[in-house]
Amino acid sequence: MSQQILILDFGSQYTQLIARRVRELNVYCEIHPFNKVPAITPDIKGVILSGSPCSVRDQNSPTVDISAFSNVPVLGVCYGAQLIAHQQGGNVLPSQIREYGRAKLNTVNHANELLKEISLDTQVWMSHADTIASVPDTFEIIATTPSVAVAAYKVKNQKVWGIQFHPEVTHTTEGKNLLRNFVVHICGCNQDWTADQFVDTTIASLKARLGNDQVVMALSGGVDSTVAAILVHKAIGKNLHCIFVDNGLLRKNEFQQVLDSYQHMGLNIKGVDAKDKFYAALKDLTEPEAKRKAIGRTFIEVFDEEAHLISDVKWLGQGTIYPDVIESVSVNGPSQTIKSHHNVGGLPEKMKLKIVEPLNTLFKDEVRVVGKTLGIDPTILGRHPFPGPGLGIRILGDVTADKVRILQEVDAIFIGGLRDSGLYDKVWQAGAMLLPVQSVGVMGDERTYERVVSLRAVTSTDGMTADWAHLPYEFLANVSSDIINKVKGVNRVVYDISSKPPATIEWE
Repeated sequence: MSQQILILDFGSQYTQLIARRVRELNVYCEIHPFNKVPAITPDIKGVILSGSPCSVRDQNSPTVDISAFSNVPVLGVCYGAQLIAHQQGGNVLPSQIREYGRAKLNTVNHANELLKEISLDTQVWMSHADTIASVPDTFEIIATTPSVAVAAYKVKNQKVWGIQFHPEVTHTTEGKNLLRNFVVHICGCNQDWTADQFVDTTIASLKARLGNDQVVMALSGGVDSTVAAILVHKAIGKNLHCIFVDNGLLRKNEFQQVLDSYQHMGLNIKGVDAKDKFYAALKDLTEPEAKRKAIGRTFIEVFDEEAHLISDVKWLGQGTIYPDVIESVSVNGPSQTIKSHHNVGGLPEKMKLKIVEPLNTLFKDEVRVVGKTLGIDPTILGRHPFPGPGLGIRILGDVTADKVRILQEVDAIFIGGLRDSGLYDKVWQAGAMLLPVQSVGVMGDERTYERVVSLRAVTSTDGMTADWAHLPYEFLANVSSDIINKVKGVNRVVYDISSKPPATIEWE
């Protein structure tokens, strides 16, 4: 990359959001932990210091030597601003009043480059337990709120700024303008980080790196693996060998539909029916982690077996995206395992292949934009996230072929109904769960004792947090009626109204 902004992460929940806002300005940026700062090379045009749940007054609080960035502009956000002030003789103390939520800037120095065209009384979002009580004479206060005396400052004779609010969140109404002022006007970054530029440079890079080598890649029908495969395919053509495994846990008719769509794209793909192997591996397993691991292990075995049928494979292609990379090198290391994620982890060691990950610098929304640039079918790009273990973790309890059949029918009615009603694109993810519960019902004049399914639909921007989707009652009534009338074995439908957190999106 010719130019970039370096974002140092001190553990803030908003760090990825800062990066996404910078990328929206068509400027490339990377996140690095505060304790793993890369060399400041000429391509780094500026540094942003993130927020943090910590206090600069704590003995073991995260820190970095700000003087190391003397040749480039620096913007401290919240904790980052407090750290700069603390290091240069300012006074950071616990806030005497609550400083969380919306606030308005009641003074703004419009002569300062950072606040150019930022409105007086503009709304900003505060989220901090400490506050900058005073700054040294070498600082100039450039913005205040009625309760925060130092809402923003500039260090005199240095290209260093600090703000105690979060410009990256939508509640800061002119936050994007402020970031543009810093990234474009102060740092001088060219706004050339575009999907077209990414596609051209990535394909050229893949051609040079892969040459005439053979590459194998597992496809899932999802956005990430599809876009990654098309990029590699455009670079090396038929030297890319794609494998799509039917684990018996896909949606109704999905195996053939996905194969057909990939073949229309010109991909060299082989479909593998491995349903029986997965069902055998899942037999009598009821614990969610045990099921996930059995599915992952069986996938690796099937994929490895198929890959060995291809001659001279040297590379394994993966659809890894940037949040996966960030998580693996986060400030505190990989976060606590809430549930294991199903991917092709374990394959590199077993197969002794080199890894190629063409999307490992992109966020999910950027992957979709790149896919659109590549001309990929909108139905694939707009597809809801679908868990790697598929319906295996939407069937609570043990998994059997008959339970899969029931859930496939339920899911097809629910997802089809969302599409037909124009609701599919308004939710982030939707699906049905088959519960290990039976309930009494009446059909005709007969008593029934059949299964219960729960429908789940959520709205989200990135899956990290999610709210239950407020689907119309009439729609839910129609879907419920269709499921009970058309799916043998189900006599009760419920709707999940839990948000994440505390619940997860999937039930297992």
